[in-house]
Amino acid sequence: MWARIFTKMLGGIALGGVLLPAAPAMAARKSAIAKVVVVSRLSFIAVEDLEFGSILPSASLGTVTVSPGNVRSKTGGVTLVGGLVQPSRFAGYGTVNQIVLVSLGTTTTTIKRIGGTETMIVDTLTIGSTPTAVLTTTPQSFRISSPTGIFNFPIGARLNVKANQVPGDYSGTFTVTLNYQ
Repeated sequence: MWARIFTKMLGGIALGGVLLPAAPAMAARKSAIAKVVVVSRLSFIAVEDLEFGSILPSASLGTVTVSPGNVRSKTGGVTLVGGLVQPSRFAGYGTVNQIVLVSLGTTTTTIKRIGGTETMIVDTLTIGSTPTAVLTTTPQSFRISSPTGIFNFPIGARLNVKANQVPGDYSGTFTVTLNYQ
């Protein structure tokens, strides 16, 4: 999961009227990587990371919430700037009508600034429903409705931003466990 915090910066670049000779035509070749994950039955994978987007901190604390339905909201002294915003998404493979129990290792996790020691707390992790994974409460479970046995579900959360939070990229992890019945 990522959170990016920016501070205001002023600056500029001036370009002069310098004429440069034309560069000779050249051919270039680049390589790319092809990837695939082959999922076996009764397994699941993380498809997308939880992204809170970019924010501006202030002298007062605040929160940023990304719902499982991909709605971002804020409270307190936080300004939402933009950037990639999305709930975490998981996909799995079972059999049609199979019951799957979903649990989180914890509903609170700490994320840390990359290259630093500053932290923020992510809490209120919330598992969401989709057409292929309609979540029921107590215990949190769903019945696989897809005839292929393929399902997916999102997880949203709340980010707690401290007053004058240090700018940078913050990252951390949380654990999801599925128990196929």
